[in-house]
Amino acid sequence: MKKLPLILGATLFCGALHAQEALTQDVLKELSGSFENNTADKALKNAISGNPIKKLVVNQENLNTPDTYFSISVNSKGITDQQNSGRCWMFTGLNVLRSKMISKYNLDEMQFSHVYLFFYDQLEKSNLFLQGVIDTRDRAMDDKTVEWLFRNPLSDGGQFTGVSDLIGKYGVVPKEAMAETYHSNNTNEIASLMKRKLREYGLQLRDMAVQGKSKEDLEKEKVQQMKTIYRMLVLAYGEPVQSFTWAPKKNGKYTETPKTYTPQSFYKEVCGGEDLNKNYVMLMNDPSRPFNKVYEIEFDRHAYDGHNWLYINLPIEDIKEMAIASLKDSTMLYFSCDVGKYLDGRGLLDLKNYDYGSLFNTTFGMDKKQRVQSFDSGSSHAMTLMAVDLDKDGKSTKWKVENSWGAEHGFAGHLIMTDEWFNEYMFRLVVNKKYCPKRILDLLKQQPTKLPAWDPMFSNEI
Repeated sequence: MKKLPLILGATLFCGALHAQEALTQDVLKELSGSFENNTADKALKNAISGNPIKKLVVNQENLNTPDTYFSISVNSKGITDQQNSGRCWMFTGLNVLRSKMISKYNLDEMQFSHVYLFFYDQLEKSNLFLQGVIDTRDRAMDDKTVEWLFRNPLSDGGQFTGVSDLIGKYGVVPKEAMAETYHSNNTNEIASLMKRKLREYGLQLRDMAVQGKSKEDLEKEKVQQMKTIYRMLVLAYGEPVQSFTWAPKKNGKYTETPKTYTPQSFYKEVCGGEDLNKNYVMLMNDPSRPFNKVYEIEFDRHAYDGHNWLYINLPIEDIKEMAIASLKDSTMLYFSCDVGKYLDGRGLLDLKNYDYGSLFNTTFGMDKKQRVQSFDSGSSHAMTLMAVDLDKDGKSTKWKVENSWGAEHGFAGHLIMTDEWFNEYMFRLVVNKKYCPKRILDLLKQQPTKLPAWDPMFSNEI
C-alpha cells in the first residue's frame, strides 16, 4: 500500500517536469518578444520569405573571377556525364584509368563504357543481397543486419573497392563497344522495380528457411531468382559485350591495326592490367574517430566475393602530402567530398561564397568533427582529383577536380576548391601505395576496427 503515494508523487513530479520543459504559453511569449520586428527585421522578413536563401547570402566580395592557373596539373581530355544516376564512384574510378590510357596512347579522347561495368555491379549487388538473406536466415526480421539488408537491397552508389573488384573480375570495354541506354543514364525507375523484386525474393528465401529447407536448397532457389534479375538487367541495360575490336586512334585514324579483345584481355593488354586492390589504398579524413587507425566496413561491398571497405583514417595534412606526390607524377586520384557545401554556380567550392551568418545574425560554428558527429556533413560525391596549385613554400592553395556532370557544368566540366574548403569538406582519397610513406603503409598491419554497414558516414557509399 505504501507504493501508491510514491507512484502518485512520481507522476506529479513528471508532470511538473513536463510543464518546465514544454513550450508553455509563458515560454512562447518570451520567444515572441525576442523578435524585435524593427525596420531591419521587417526588411529581412520580406526578403527571406519571398526569395531562395542561397540567392540572398551570395558574398558579393567573393565574385571576382577565380584564378584558374594550377602549378601542377594532370592532362585530361573530354568530360564524362553520369546524368541522372548515382554512378559518380564508377565514373571517377574509370576516369583515373582513362587518364593513363590517353597519355599512354596519345589519344585525342577516350571513354570507357560505364553501362558495361554497371550491369555487373547491379548483378553482383543483387546476389550479395540474396546471399546475405540466406546467411542471416536464422535471425529475426528486426535484427539490425537483416533490417539493413532489406532497407538496402540495391543501390547505384558505391566506392573505390567496387571499381577495383568489378574491373578485376569483369575487365573493361571502350564506350563504343557498349553504349549507354536510357535506364543506365536514368537509374531510378528500373532500380525501384529491382529492389521490390529482390525484397520479395528475400522474403521467399526466409520462408523456405522457416519451412526447414537447407542452405543448399536456398542457394539453388537463389540461382533461379537471379535469372529473373539477369533478364531485367538485360532489358534495361543490354547484355554485356563478350568481345569487340579496338585500336588507338589519332585525328580519327587508327594508329595500330585493330585487334579483337575480350573485356578481360583489353584491361590486361591495353590498360596495363594493374591490380587495383593490391596497389591502392583508401585514405579518410574523419576527425570524429581516432587518426592513424585502420577501419573496415562490415558487409559493405559490391560483390559477395569482393572486398569490404578498408581505409586508413589520417590527418588532412598527411593526405595532402600523398595527393601532391601523386599529382606531381601525373597520376590522378579518386576523391570524394561533401560537394553540396558552398558550391556556387561557377563551379567554385569556397567557404566565402555564401554568408549565412550575416543574414540571420548568428553563427554556424561547428567544426568538421562536430558536423560529422551530428550528421550535418558526410561524403556525397566522388570526382577525380587532377590539379593542385602550390605556393613558393610548396603548400597547397587550391585544388581542381574533373567532374562527371557534363562539360557545361562548372569550369568546362571541372570544379575548383580552395585549400580551406578542402580541409573542411574533403573526406576520402584513393592513392597508389607507391606515393605513401612507409609509416602510413605500416598502419595497414593493424587489425582493422570493424564498423557496421549502417554507420551514417558510409550510408551514401561514395
